Amino acid sequence: MNVYGEFFTKFMAPFFEGIMEIVKSFFNGLGQMFNVLNYIQVVSDYKSEMNGIGLVILIFSIVFLLAIFALIVFLIVRAVRTYLRYRRNVHREDLLIEEIENLNNDILKLKRQNEKISQLTNEEGEIEYDEEGNIKNELKDGESRFFKLTTVDKKYEDFTPEVIHNDFDLDDFCEIFRNYSASQLGLYYDISLIRLFVASLASNKLIILEGISGTGKTSLAYAFGSFIDNETTVASVQPSWRDSTEIFGYFNEFTKKFNETEILTSMYEAQYSDEVFVTLLDEMNISRVEYYFAEMLSVLELPNKKDWVVELVPNVWENDPKKLENGKIKVPENMWYIGTINNDDSTFMITDKVYDRAMPIAIDDKCEEFDAPKVDKLKVSYQHLQGLFNKASEDHAVSEENLQKIAEMDRYVIDHFRLAFGNRIVKQLKDFVPAYVACGGDEIAGIDYLISHKILRKFEQLNLAYIKDEIDGFIVYLEDLFGEMPECKAYLLRLKKTI
Repeated sequence: MNVYGEFFTKFMAPFFEGIMEIVKSFFNGLGQMFNVLNYIQVVSDYKSEMNGIGLVILIFSIVFLLAIFALIVFLIVRAVRTYLRYRRNVHREDLLIEEIENLNNDILKLKRQNEKISQLTNEEGEIEYDEEGNIKNELKDGESRFFKLTTVDKKYEDFTPEVIHNDFDLDDFCEIFRNYSASQLGLYYDISLIRLFVASLASNKLIILEGISGTGKTSLAYAFGSFIDNETTVASVQPSWRDSTEIFGYFNEFTKKFNETEILTSMYEAQYSDEVFVTLLDEMNISRVEYYFAEMLSVLELPNKKDWVVELVPNVWENDPKKLENGKIKVPENMWYIGTINNDDSTFMITDKVYDRAMPIAIDDKCEEFDAPKVDKLKVSYQHLQGLFNKASEDHAVSEENLQKIAEMDRYVIDHFRLAFGNRIVKQLKDFVPAYVACGGDEIAGIDYLISHKILRKFEQLNLAYIKDEIDGFIVYLEDLFGEMPECKAYLLRLKKTI
């Protein structure tokens, strides 16, 4: 052990001695520069020999030296002041961020308190009290704590659901939707975008529309709800959204009533119908998606749809809504959730967890106006639409050759970029691509789009400078493997420009 210690000491000694020499030389240099006695001694040595020109040189040398000293001191003082100003600005910014966060929390608390007070008021706007002067919080006879959901029950109590007869295929569906948006709403979309949108319904319950402002993200979700004659439920996401109560609501202990949201009401009503329902989460990343939508992300991942349930209350009361089982609501299969996002300083980044469980659709430009035949709304049966998706998976299943190529690409990405994608994305590909083909698209084009937006976007997590030299080779590899891949090539070249 002593031998090892002696070896280590001698081995590292030159390194540490070198550091000491550098430090010593630095301080020796500073001492030499600011040693005033040396300058005085030189002046004393030559003072007797200085004539007129010599005195001028002497004075100039002293002034020049003092100017250099003053400049050094000025630079040091300015650097210190700049640093202190920077620290003050950072501290002030941190305080502002903290203050904004506190204000958001205060707004949320005030909002909750206002809702509680509102629910404690009677029809005349006055708070009801009992004989002892306490606020009444008991439900009246026959009253349900779920007012909106029991209203839905009453609406469908003697209602005979309409039997919806559809005979369209997915290609027709895309064309009809596009023509309806243009002729009835004045909203123009490229057919390729409509195909992506409809095919995405086959692969995911959560669809994310992203792109620059003004390209029609929100209007696309609105237009689809109008087209299927079942208006889209719009929920404008707020910065204060922190948990799933913003989606489902919460039980008010003061009033003994459940504060129901429009999303919850729409989810409940969807259980009575075979129609397609759409919920829009507008500007969904103005708050963290994984906070308020976490429970839904987990539920929608479960393979058995019988397990798609969310607990609203921990117990059962008399007069609870008919379709609540043990205080739990079933997440309807016939509802899709569409989120719009803007990427700017006022929003949060969408995490990889969310992107993996959603289907992103990039809307980067606007379609030119075109003449479209006038078509009416089309009430759509969920069973028929899902049947078309299932038929597409059988008739246009991704070829074994392309599945093998995707597996080869997976190994290439692992070897060159140390990155892998899971079975979830492969499953989405097997659902999305056949539907895209049935909508009138091409299999390779569908694979190209999904690889670009579901797999290559993971490259943004890597050190881009590290993978820069690998990008050109990867583009060549993809084109040799699949042929033309314009979406992947454009994305990789865009990524390379940011390095």
